Amino acid sequence: MNDLENIKGSNANYTADNIQVLEGLEAVRKRPAMYIGDISERGLHHLVYEVVDNSIDEALAGFCDRIEVTVYEDNSVSVLDNGRGIPTDMHEKEHRSALEVVLTVLHAGGKFDKGSYKVSGGLHGVGVSCVNALSKRLEVDVYREGKHFQQEYAFGKPLYSVKEVGASTQRGTFIKFTPDDTIFTVTKYDYSTLAARMRELAFLNKGITLTITDRRQKDDQGDFVSETFHSERGLIDFIRYLDDNRERLTDEPIYIEGEKSGVPIEIAMQYNNSYTENLHSYVNNINTHEGGTHLSGFRRGLTRTLKKYADDNKLLEKLDKQKIEISGDDFREGLTAVISVKVAEPQFEGQTKTKLGNSEVEGIVSQMVSEALTNYLEEHPKEAKNIVDKVALAAQARHAARKARELVQRKNVLSGSGLPGKLADCSDKDPSKCELFLVEGDSAGGTAKQGRDNKTQAILPLRGKILNVEKALQHRAFESEEIKNIYTALGVTIGTEEDSKALNLSKLRYHKVIIMTDADVDGAHIATLLLTFFFRYMRELIENGHVYIATPPLYLIKRGNEHQYCWSEEERVAILNRYQEIGKEKSVSVQRYKGLGEMNDDQLWETTMDPKNRMLRQVSLDNAVEADHTFSMLMGDDVGPRREFIERNAKFAQIDA
Repeated sequence: MNDLENIKGSNANYTADNIQVLEGLEAVRKRPAMYIGDISERGLHHLVYEVVDNSIDEALAGFCDRIEVTVYEDNSVSVLDNGRGIPTDMHEKEHRSALEVVLTVLHAGGKFDKGSYKVSGGLHGVGVSCVNALSKRLEVDVYREGKHFQQEYAFGKPLYSVKEVGASTQRGTFIKFTPDDTIFTVTKYDYSTLAARMRELAFLNKGITLTITDRRQKDDQGDFVSETFHSERGLIDFIRYLDDNRERLTDEPIYIEGEKSGVPIEIAMQYNNSYTENLHSYVNNINTHEGGTHLSGFRRGLTRTLKKYADDNKLLEKLDKQKIEISGDDFREGLTAVISVKVAEPQFEGQTKTKLGNSEVEGIVSQMVSEALTNYLEEHPKEAKNIVDKVALAAQARHAARKARELVQRKNVLSGSGLPGKLADCSDKDPSKCELFLVEGDSAGGTAKQGRDNKTQAILPLRGKILNVEKALQHRAFESEEIKNIYTALGVTIGTEEDSKALNLSKLRYHKVIIMTDADVDGAHIATLLLTFFFRYMRELIENGHVYIATPPLYLIKRGNEHQYCWSEEERVAILNRYQEIGKEKSVSVQRYKGLGEMNDDQLWETTMDPKNRMLRQVSLDNAVEADHTFSMLMGDDVGPRREFIERNAKFAQIDA
């Protein structure tokens, strides 16, 4: 009997007895951020992920292979799967249907019963009850044992007991919910964000089909926008997707799959011509942004095995003559890898609880990587030499980058005289109160210096477009004057004993780093270059919520002594219509701002810099996989995918008048 049959056999009697209750649901509506992260975009989308995770758990247990997500016109969402269906029989302790227990009691679910699920993702039983608590309306249909059951809820409370509404040959669970707009600050779902997660889950769970349909928009054929994700090769397809815009050093990704000590492990990796390390790790489908023992095990196994192979075959003699020592970083430059493990009882640590802490996993992963990689290198000598040559080049580049980096940091340890000459610093020395504006051009920088609050706001003008770090060796980045100025102004240092590229934020001088560029094509390009730099070289700044984008207005509308600023075309039309309704006795003028330099200093302050009025967009990293793919596509060497992206999104572009 194989593992899947074992799981199925042990779960054949999945009933109310398998649902264990740990605690109630009282606090969710009062403090929703404690359970779903926040009450804006991220938390809103997290509701969908929690319901989908329940369906994925059914798939991991071997009972589900199809999941359908639908977004409706009113921004309600449904999730349908073909799993076993949530149990509906009476729960012995609660004296009500197990379905109602799962949907109304925190920490209630089959995943707490080891006989029901071998592994599970989500928030470990918090998920669907939290979704119910934070929805103004939720309806659930269960198709199970030839019957159709139904129940509806309002604000987490059942409107009636679970009822049988008929017979059915269907199997599975259908949940549709409408987020509570009195709790969430944003209630509009972003299709691309949801689709990216469905794609990711399809790669991580080969053989499962996930479909997402958006009934709010139609395609060119008049059908609802919809995508279906299915992967037969799992992580191999994932790597091909991630490296779609990069030149690969091997024809096929290196693939490792197996199980050790009851821990299923799946790894795919590929070397490419880029200068960055792109490692994505998962535990039970949860993206472990902060890494953990599975990631450190992978790194250890990779470094040890490649170093031994290179030494045994005398492939690093050139570096020895140059007295350049190889480091762990060198073995990972230009490497894209996905590490996915399934752990029965994961222990999460870290600031966002996305760092795996199970110590036993490190040795298991390291050993499996060493064994599989040793076999691969012996069987593929040509590919092995390409990889080691790439490692040697990385070591030489790191040696050059260290010298350039040390120059930056030597300037950085000096006092005020070490700060960039163009920096207009602020007087307050408390980083939590201070902001650094990275401003496009000297002209706009001058206006910003005049309009700022010089106590808390610092201005660093940038000359032209900064270096595209996506296509540059690391030492070239540290030799760039603009990039050196950013490092020096921020006061951060680079490199630790464990990781030469790690960012040290202990002396960060500003807790808000604000990109402020013109509202035109060139401004967007400069902002993208800066975001690429932050993502590749200062990702910790983004992850800790320090990076923002300023939003200057697009229009100034004047009518007599009145004036109004507009940040969108819709606002412009609405204000013009309102002025016309008031009367035509006064003429109306419309000024289109194409650049920050067109504003007076008081206008720039009022609209874009004044904390009381401005609109800052915080840069977050909800999906590092999609960010990696997008940056490599937009800023890399391959023109084809970039052209396709432009053609696909051209209909959303606005032409400056």
